[in-house]
Amino acid sequence: MVSSDSLSGSAASPPKKYGVTKPLSLAGPTEADLQRNAALEKFLRESQLYESEEETARREEVLRRLEEIVKQWVKQLTRQRGYTDQMVEDANAIIVTFGSYRLGVHGPGADVDTLCVGPCYVNREEDFFIILHDILAEMEEVSELQPVPDAHVPVMKFKFQGISIDLLYASISLLVVPEDFDISDRSVLYNVDEPTVRSLNGCRVADQILKLVPNAKHFCTTLRCLKFWAKRRGVYSNVTGFLGGVNWALLVARICQLYPNAIPSMLVSRFFRVYTQWRWPNPVMLCPIEEDELGFLVWDPRKNPKDRTHHMPIITPAYPCMNSSYNVSPSTLRVMMDQFQIGNKTCEDVELNKAQWPALFEHYFFFEVYKNYLQVEIVAADNDALLAWKGWVESRLRQLTLKIERDTNGMLQCHPYPNEFVDMSKPCPHCAFFMGLQRQKDVKVQEGQQFDIRGTVDEFKQDVSMYTYWRPGMDIYVSHVRRKEIPAYVFPDGYKRPRPSRNTTQHTADKDVKGCISPEERHSKRKQETEPVDVQSDKLGKRASISPQMIGSVPPASISSLSGGSSQIVIPEESLLEVKAAGVHNRSSDDKSTGNNGEQKP
Repeated sequence: MVSSDSLSGSAASPPKKYGVTKPLSLAGPTEADLQRNAALEKFLRESQLYESEEETARREEVLRRLEEIVKQWVKQLTRQRGYTDQMVEDANAIIVTFGSYRLGVHGPGADVDTLCVGPCYVNREEDFFIILHDILAEMEEVSELQPVPDAHVPVMKFKFQGISIDLLYASISLLVVPEDFDISDRSVLYNVDEPTVRSLNGCRVADQILKLVPNAKHFCTTLRCLKFWAKRRGVYSNVTGFLGGVNWALLVARICQLYPNAIPSMLVSRFFRVYTQWRWPNPVMLCPIEEDELGFLVWDPRKNPKDRTHHMPIITPAYPCMNSSYNVSPSTLRVMMDQFQIGNKTCEDVELNKAQWPALFEHYFFFEVYKNYLQVEIVAADNDALLAWKGWVESRLRQLTLKIERDTNGMLQCHPYPNEFVDMSKPCPHCAFFMGLQRQKDVKVQEGQQFDIRGTVDEFKQDVSMYTYWRPGMDIYVSHVRRKEIPAYVFPDGYKRPRPSRNTTQHTADKDVKGCISPEERHSKRKQETEPVDVQSDKLGKRASISPQMIGSVPPASISSLSGGSSQIVIPEESLLEVKAAGVHNRSSDDKSTGNNGEQKP
């Protein structure tokens, strides 16, 4: 809780410059701001965004136990490689945290991002992903162990005593890692490879953020609030092309720099005010981008052509500075700008006492927004296989969005929803993701214009089938469904569909041995549900019997059998008038354009 007395000193002190520009305002809170701030913090606590003392203690115990394990692991490797007894005694590894836990904004059940820093003779490929992996696999406390060595930032994911852990590894150019190792020192980057730099930078960026904001406590409360908002509004996911934890942290930190004396209730309002007017792709930066003799590539669109293609650059403050939001596409940027507009209007209403804070955090009813969707269903032989297969497919969904935008010249826009869904009536391991589809707004199109995305989906499936660890039973089905055909299991308990449809009835007959519907049944069941899809049957011949709604609905091994087919999704003309944001009271602001209003960026 913030009092006016606690801010009077900071407001009177000499102004300090934060960031790359002067502050937009040095104003502190009014009495009304303090009241709104108290109401906001009360709402956050009632929403159970803070973990209990017991869970905090469990996390600390898990981290202590994990550090013991990696220390023993390094000593074991040192002894096996014939080093002296003194070297074995001195051998060391440490665990450092980053992400939401490091920033102090994690909530109940959140995972803990951790980095193991080890000596130069302990490598990632064999020592970390094989030897340490096998050690963890033998432990009763460890479950759901999933190594991802080929990720952009190689990681091992698992649960330790029920606490979700993401563990990275960095081998630094030292024989002995000191207990007081300073990860923010630039010398840690000497003689290390790119994956190690990326692994180290998570911690380095978190530390820099906390150093570059005027008030760390206000920053943390505001970030906790905006992360909650982003999850409620369906725009929290780096992997699907929205923004992840570090991206939201950097955006919030910049607002804190622009309004150094503001309290969280003010900062939330200013966040939406600033970013509805931001002229992307102008970058968000907390400090100047620094070059260094180490020679690592830094974000610079003047020198690097690839950097010019970024749509929403949010630059990390630690060397080497990178764009943390390279996953954002034109479609996902459009969705986020829509949500910023809605958030801005709601905050204006809160400041005018026309609304209360809960209105800002209303759920986004994704399945009421669009008339057409793509359903991506993922199945596997067992739960462990599904965990690995799902992670791979989810990491490629962004590519499907980009390919559809590319192949339709941006005319068909995709909105990938970051949440996964499970049909509890099916006994087989599976999950499903959905994408909303609509024509690009404000562009004239011919009546009845069709979008042929069969080849696009086939290409996506071909890419997915290249999964190194693919095993029999790992399948993916991509289908086009209309809003009235959305399966009932995606809706939360107690939610009443506004227009129930008989098409959402779950199929129960002719299931395969694992309880999943076979591709043949999918085809036959949906043959009569082809109203929104047109198939060029004159070129398909016998393949015309394939249901057009199941676009590419075959296992990866059978993709080639669909070559030559052509399926077209027909978005009806009325889709141009889609509701922009469901789940928000019907206000005229919902129809605002997301185009730039011409104001200069801050």
